Amino acid sequence: MHIKSDGRTNENELVARNVRRYRVERSMSLGELARRSGLSKQTLSKIEQGVGNPTVETLSQLGAALDVTARRLLTEWGTPVYLQRAGDGQWVEGDQWSERMLDETYGSGYVRTLILRLERVSGEPEPIEPHAPGTLHHIYVITGKLRTGPLNDTVDLAAGDFVRFPGDVPHRHVCLSERVVAHMVTTLPQVRQFGPTVSPVPSSPIGER
Repeated sequence: MHIKSDGRTNENELVARNVRRYRVERSMSLGELARRSGLSKQTLSKIEQGVGNPTVETLSQLGAALDVTARRLLTEWGTPVYLQRAGDGQWVEGDQWSERMLDETYGSGYVRTLILRLERVSGEPEPIEPHAPGTLHHIYVITGKLRTGPLNDTVDLAAGDFVRFPGDVPHRHVCLSERVVAHMVTTLPQVRQFGPTVSPVPSSPIGER
């Protein structure tokens, strides 16, 4: 799914993506997840299709089976690109200041904040290797024009534009003006990762212990 507006994904779609992602990362089949969670494969299939409308109890069972909190299943962390143009931002006026909401993410984890400065170079910059699973980049352009995002889904930004995109896939920053200054935040949820749940069968008795 590709979000390039101020629209938001509904909760069922968000849960569907997260359940699929956690399950695949853990090399867990739908049947294995059904066994661990106590839910039927039919129920899990509907949830992963985004039509399951799971209850809080169901989310708790899924979270326990995947070794994450139910809250993690409702947290956006890496799938779509979210773009907010400068003209689409809404400013809220307060007594002492005004503020413009760019994005919201939930859950504890690693947060890195920096100012990114780029200058135009000849040729296409080399792709940036994927970061750890779940990494998100949040970029707000202060001055200049920037092309950034996953290699197959880049967006062109100008001053005042904001984008959030997954940093756990190959991506790239390209300066489209003489120079660019941007504010960049990188987040990584603290989620324990699993290896394969099933060990490979030794090819011969020599490999047995």
